[in-house]
Amino acid sequence: MPLSHDQITRFLKSVHPYDALPPDTLDDLANQIEVWEVDEGFPVYELGNTLPGIFVIYEGQVEITDENGAVVSHLGLRNSFGERGLLKDGKAATHAHTHTPSVLMVLPPNVVRGLIDGHDVVANFFNRTRGERAGPQSLATSAIDVLMAHNPATCPPDMQVQKAARVMRDRHISSLCVTQDDTLLGIATLRDVAGKYVADNMPETTPVSAIMTHDPITLSPSDIGSDVLHVMMERGIGHIPICEGGKLVGIVTQTDLTHYQAVNSAELVRRIAHANSAGEMALVTAEIPQLLVQLVASGNRHEIVTRLITDIADTVTRRLLALAEKKLGPPPVPYLWLACGSQGRQEQTGVSDQDNCLMLDDNMSDGDMAYFSELAKYVSDGLDTCGYFYCPGDMMATNPRWCQPVRVWREYFNGWIAKPNPEAQMLASVMFDLRPIGGAFELFEDLQADTLAAANANSIFVAHMISNSLKHTPPLGLLRGFATIRSGEHRNTLDLKHNGVVPVVDLARIYSLQGQLPEANTRARLKAAEAAQVLSPSGARDILDAYDMIAETRLEHQVRLVKSGKKPDNYLPPSTLSDFERSHLRDAFVVVKTMQSAVGHGKGMLN
Repeated sequence: MPLSHDQITRFLKSVHPYDALPPDTLDDLANQIEVWEVDEGFPVYELGNTLPGIFVIYEGQVEITDENGAVVSHLGLRNSFGERGLLKDGKAATHAHTHTPSVLMVLPPNVVRGLIDGHDVVANFFNRTRGERAGPQSLATSAIDVLMAHNPATCPPDMQVQKAARVMRDRHISSLCVTQDDTLLGIATLRDVAGKYVADNMPETTPVSAIMTHDPITLSPSDIGSDVLHVMMERGIGHIPICEGGKLVGIVTQTDLTHYQAVNSAELVRRIAHANSAGEMALVTAEIPQLLVQLVASGNRHEIVTRLITDIADTVTRRLLALAEKKLGPPPVPYLWLACGSQGRQEQTGVSDQDNCLMLDDNMSDGDMAYFSELAKYVSDGLDTCGYFYCPGDMMATNPRWCQPVRVWREYFNGWIAKPNPEAQMLASVMFDLRPIGGAFELFEDLQADTLAAANANSIFVAHMISNSLKHTPPLGLLRGFATIRSGEHRNTLDLKHNGVVPVVDLARIYSLQGQLPEANTRARLKAAEAAQVLSPSGARDILDAYDMIAETRLEHQVRLVKSGKKPDNYLPPSTLSDFERSHLRDAFVVVKTMQSAVGHGKGMLN
């Protein structure tokens, strides 16, 4: 069916970024678009073909496969494809064929480049890198929605002052927003209670409305910290309600500003280092969600945010080790506490369990084990108290299997490498992310180097590890390019941990085995793999960009939950994403799936 100019224009108005183009530009674009009506199974392009442009699906479905024939994406209405190859060297980076009879719009290369050069919204859309963030922000430049307390305490105007004062006392706050039918009428502070109600000896039945400040000055969540500071200084006030769309959504007080300046990773580390119990440390780690919000809002990249948050877990662990030794006495032989999992990779976010183990000096005796069992229990219990909950798989030093002398650890790794059964693959995947935290670091140095060399030399083990690494796949499917969780508590969401960052973590671990690279951090592994020529420069650039997109989307999702008063998790509803975000995230998943296919058909491929 030939498409009219009006049909093309109306359709483009529903597709980002073309919906943001000026009307005359959109009109001109519609005149230059070529329309293909093709049957099911039509080869839109083959790998290495010179591309005729970028494709947008008007009707039908298209299947994208990589050089090995593996399906990397199913695309439908309004999805575009071909842009990665076109903007890279003009040649197709994948294969594409229609899955059903389809109608495709083709934007010629010169038209695409003209739009990118002439319109920032198009340039930003096709720029698949995250780019540089603005850099750290100060209190004055931070958005109010980062500074404010959400869900502020409220009371009706007819509440008696004495009762309002008790509410403030019991909740350890200094003000109440006075509302009626969600409308802000005023604000009453402890200063009002003392300066008006008490000082003027008002009757016991006096309502809050008699002492409150009527129609107080308010700000919006999109204002910045300097607006708060200027208003407070100019008006001599210490409380500013935050309203949006006529509704009260938060409040900023002088205490909030002081707290914001005090909550930084260095200050949390200092307080933990001087704590004398797990309970004291738990009061500090409870501030990690707010730290996460501030770090992300301040423009820090994901690898900086997760590194700073992991530093806090490391400090908690070392402090607990010190307190354990103080309680139990000096250790009978040298030991080393190691973290694995996200802490081992320095990639902790706002939610994490604990994965750890103990390596003991080979001179230990059987009688020494009681000491280390007590030490492990003290530290693991303390970590749980601080919010690093017990590992569901019991990968902790409290498990005797993971509290052993170095010679036993050598036997473990040698056995896993020699006989890579499913359990061995799983355990090796966890243990290859080990990072020393506290104790005698030299216990690990030779073991790590020897294990990497032995693993790299055993092609069968590497093959099994590759196969194991491909069990977690990106969530690509038919529904706008995403396959969401189908049932249960997290139905219709994307698991940004197991189907998002974990596939990249697994790939990076394979590259580190192939290159015998000592790094544990995922991003560091990818960069080291490029330097060691395990990854090509273009492959490294693609997977790094994809990882950055997925990891930062995950952090931004957690920040949104924290700001709304919820616990952070890894389950993202795609409906919360804009078309722009959806397209970029889908492309990141496609890159990861393509890289998985490449490693699956490369060194150590299983038949």
